Amino acid sequence: MAHTPDFDHIAAALKTAGLSAEPSRFQGALCGALCVRDASQIDPVTVLAEERPTLDSEAAQEAVAQLAALRDTVAKALAEGTSEFGLLLPDDESVSLKQRTEALAAWCDGFLFGLASAGTLDLDKRSEEVREAVSDITHFTQASVEHDDDTEVEEEAYSELVEYLRVAVQLIHVEHRGKPSPAGARMH
Repeated sequence: MAHTPDFDHIAAALKTAGLSAEPSRFQGALCGALCVRDASQIDPVTVLAEERPTLDSEAAQEAVAQLAALRDTVAKALAEGTSEFGLLLPDDESVSLKQRTEALAAWCDGFLFGLASAGTLDLDKRSEEVREAVSDITHFTQASVEHDDDTEVEEEAYSELVEYLRVAVQLIHVEHRGKPSPAGARMH
């Protein structure tokens, strides 16, 4: 089962660190960046190209430490290729499907931003599976829910998209960064 970081905890850390990033987009950017760079090369405060705020307070420094811990946890989960990797999205009980879908689209947008952050991404040199996954993620940035859609069907589709993204990101990471442990994820 995938471990998902606490959305509200990360939202509070971002705000305390003086960042305006939405938590899902932030974690998406971290994941994308981790597919093309080492964790040690990624400053969580500037992963979305924001200017580094002045971190005068102890609370702001603690918030940055929490964001760095998230970066390291995600890096470890991706490197090990475990089922512990999860997307940072709002809880099913706390927000509507529409809001969760918007967060999923923001996560995808952040992921693509992070994936391009190293400036060395050449999809022509990647497998067909990776090119297809990146194309799909690009399309998911436009995900939405219409008011007249069947909620049960949409909830199931949302869950399937989240699982697809979890596995697709692991595939992209493996192809860019190297092989995970034998328990790694596979695309279906």
